Amino acid sequence: MATSDDPRRRIPRTDELLARFADEVGALGRDAVKRAIVSAQADVRAGTISPDGIDAAIALRLPESATTLRAILNATGVVVHTNIGRAPLSDAAVEALGRAAGYVDVEFDPVTATRAKRGRATLDALQERVPDAGGALVVNNGAAALLLACLAIAGDTDVLVSRGELIEIGDGFRLPELLQSAGARLVGVGMTNRTHLRDYENAIVDAERHGRRVGAVLKIHTSNYRVEGFAGVPGVRDLSALGVPVIADVGSGLLAPERVLPDEPDATSWLRDGATVVTASGDKLLGGPQAGLVLGDANAVERVRRHPMARAMRVDKLTLAALEATLRGPEPPVTRALHETRDSLRQRTTHLAAAIADVVPGAEIVDVIGRVGGGGAPGFELPSLAVALPEPFAEALRLGRPCVLARTALGRCLVDLRCVPASSDADVAAAIRAVAVGNESGTPADDGGRA
Repeated sequence: MATSDDPRRRIPRTDELLARFADEVGALGRDAVKRAIVSAQADVRAGTISPDGIDAAIALRLPESATTLRAILNATGVVVHTNIGRAPLSDAAVEALGRAAGYVDVEFDPVTATRAKRGRATLDALQERVPDAGGALVVNNGAAALLLACLAIAGDTDVLVSRGELIEIGDGFRLPELLQSAGARLVGVGMTNRTHLRDYENAIVDAERHGRRVGAVLKIHTSNYRVEGFAGVPGVRDLSALGVPVIADVGSGLLAPERVLPDEPDATSWLRDGATVVTASGDKLLGGPQAGLVLGDANAVERVRRHPMARAMRVDKLTLAALEATLRGPEPPVTRALHETRDSLRQRTTHLAAAIADVVPGAEIVDVIGRVGGGGAPGFELPSLAVALPEPFAEALRLGRPCVLARTALGRCLVDLRCVPASSDADVAAAIRAVAVGNESGTPADDGGRA
């Protein structure tokens, strides 16, 4: 039983503490704040913290935001990292998300007070970036764009595809299974390593002989792997001469040629080569939000838009806003990171190494190779620099605040600033220092920077 001088009698009441943390209740919600309060009160009762320290204990238990998603500083050197959300949005796109969060004229014309074409400004922006496209459509992801294009253009006819392009994408999803699940009839032609134009021609003749019709040829950019040696497949220009629609999936989302990636296909070039429609992702090399793009012949794109499945794949107002801002706004972070070189990174990397030299004496600058990632430009190397730390730093930085995701190689933690905004360099340095000082004092490495 608690005595009159028992410190537990000085534990503030829950309603009093909720009032103290009114701002946090407004930002995080009452339930989240109350959970932190109840947890801290329990520790005071157990005697592990004093009543005077309850406010600080509550603050430590509060989540950073109302979502459990944690912001990450990408120090891996992989530009489009699928596991951490692919393309980071530009400041303009982030601002557009906030603007679109309320009521907006997504499919309303304020002048006439009538319904308007959904996302019309975003579609206009796409066609401005790809003038060769007679029509444009945005759906919820790249796989949806490809699936919808096949269903709308080919229907229940045969769709020819090279066996070397029957790919598996992330998490075990296989393209043939995806398309066949919705009723598309895929016909593989050629061999895994080599497919000739005559293989498509023979398949068209064979279909007619058996009373079927080839409704489309599917061209898939094998963006997450490459076949070298005795290998080859016809290009879009050759396929367009077959006399059937060509559905070309560019994969990584380039809308026009990119000087840094001369061998990576793009939507503009494939449309000029004769593709009926080109599909692509919005959250890879384009640098925007997750979205699927359909670009090409106006009549074909309209057929795709009017397909009954298009409603199930419709994109929301937030994506439309962020995509338009990406297309019309300043250079997105993905493009900036792609264009970084060893020379452009040298000064930032040198400053980082100097900022931690007193607490990590063994830190050194080393040459490393970055990657495009996200299923783009497989095998393509991005020469870069990194600060090499002892390997245990990788886990401590990953668990700290801010979360700094580095990579490990040859027993070292490599911190590459290619994908880190320059404005966050000081945060990376502070995180490394917090880990180093925490390890020296024996305190947990993940408490650095937490208020």
